[in-house]
Amino acid sequence: MTETVTPATVRSPSAPAALGGPGLFTVLLAAALPLVDFFIVNIALPTIGTDLHAGEAVLELVVAGYGVAYAVLLVLGGRLGDLFGRRRLFLGGMAAFGLTSLACGLAPGAWSLVAARVAQGASAAAMLPQVLATIQAATSGGRRAKAMSLYGATAGLSMVAGQILGGVLVAADIAGTGWRSVFLVNVPVVLVGLLLGARFVPETRSQRPEPVDGPGTVLLALSLLTLLVPLTEGRAAGWPLWTWLSLAAFPGVAVAFYAVERRADRAGRTPLVPPSLFALTSLRRGLVLMLPFSVGFSGFMFVIAVALQSGEHMDPVPAGLALAPMAVVFLFVSLAGPRLIARYGSRVVSAGSVLQAVGLVLVVLAAQRDWPHLDFTALLPGVAIAGAGQALQLPNVLRLVMSEVPPARAGVGSGVMVTTQQSALALGVATLGTLFLSLVPHQGMRDALVTTLLVQLGLVVLTGLLSLRLPRTVG
Repeated sequence: MTETVTPATVRSPSAPAALGGPGLFTVLLAAALPLVDFFIVNIALPTIGTDLHAGEAVLELVVAGYGVAYAVLLVLGGRLGDLFGRRRLFLGGMAAFGLTSLACGLAPGAWSLVAARVAQGASAAAMLPQVLATIQAATSGGRRAKAMSLYGATAGLSMVAGQILGGVLVAADIAGTGWRSVFLVNVPVVLVGLLLGARFVPETRSQRPEPVDGPGTVLLALSLLTLLVPLTEGRAAGWPLWTWLSLAAFPGVAVAFYAVERRADRAGRTPLVPPSLFALTSLRRGLVLMLPFSVGFSGFMFVIAVALQSGEHMDPVPAGLALAPMAVVFLFVSLAGPRLIARYGSRVVSAGSVLQAVGLVLVVLAAQRDWPHLDFTALLPGVAIAGAGQALQLPNVLRLVMSEVPPARAGVGSGVMVTTQQSALALGVATLGTLFLSLVPHQGMRDALVTTLLVQLGLVVLTGLLSLRLPRTVG
């Protein structure tokens, strides 16, 4: 498939935008920030609850408010980048992310923290789609393949590193900031990112930008809200009537969204999520696989954080560092990903599913054998092997999803992909987290953990089966 490179608006019309090494580092730094912040809070929640006198339902909103706002606005963020320039949205979103992180770190109460987290999620939604869209529009050939592999590795490593970093920062209590440092740490990182972005990230935009799809934006937001909000808040709120009404409304709103988007697509307009985009086999099958993978990944991270702190009574640092082997192995295996995928194609993803399943089985056996003394040593073999499996899956699936998306639709494609990933991450915390916390009073912490991990194992098996349908070669 031959693709053209979108011209940079800051250069002459005939000169292609080029994303060099410093520019790639900058956009990958920006890609890490929102994912780190999604997971960094898991370890800090007990401390936040104690300090701000917040109940369980409000603490879940600290997580859900960020995740839902982020997921709801991602596709719109991609469209706005296509329309107004991706570099402009990138820098504006990053600046807003820094300001809202500061607001989170200075929040005087629980509800002000929730509000700041919602704003932080919206800022991330403006920034993150521009990362993938810029890579897609400002690179080509082998450089693009390498950049996409690095993006995938960054995404996976950020999710694990966020939880580890949260434990370290809370325990360090830098200048008496306690849990607030998990948000304040973003501010200097954002300042560095803004300086680098202004100098090294080229401006790109769609050559034929379309206006914002108002009806599609509203219906997509309603679809995600009617699904994610009741699932994340239902258990803590006691499953009141509004949660069931919201879930019942979800299928109807989702069908209405699809109908509106299909009508716009057939009329020659560019809807928020063009159904014609799903004609790309690699994108369609990659997104389907990403759903169970991300649900299982985020559910695992949440459940392990709760089990180690509430069940094993670990302090934040050992609870976070228990996953350090997963992060280290993920990093080194993901670096080998481009060579493996070039030689073996998408079968690397299938092999990753097998490894992740083996790792989960070892974690389950460790929990059954060593509880209530489940520690770093007991978890090490399982989380290390699971990390290797995830490293063979996530970076390669992300690369495959975008492999056939033309640069003109880079913003739309990246928005759809990241929305799918983020919605699934939020869904994983809501579903597996709810299952785990609901089982604890009846089965005890150990058996609830084992049951939840076995459910995740089923999701890993599903990803393995779905990986067999992926295109053999990855562009």
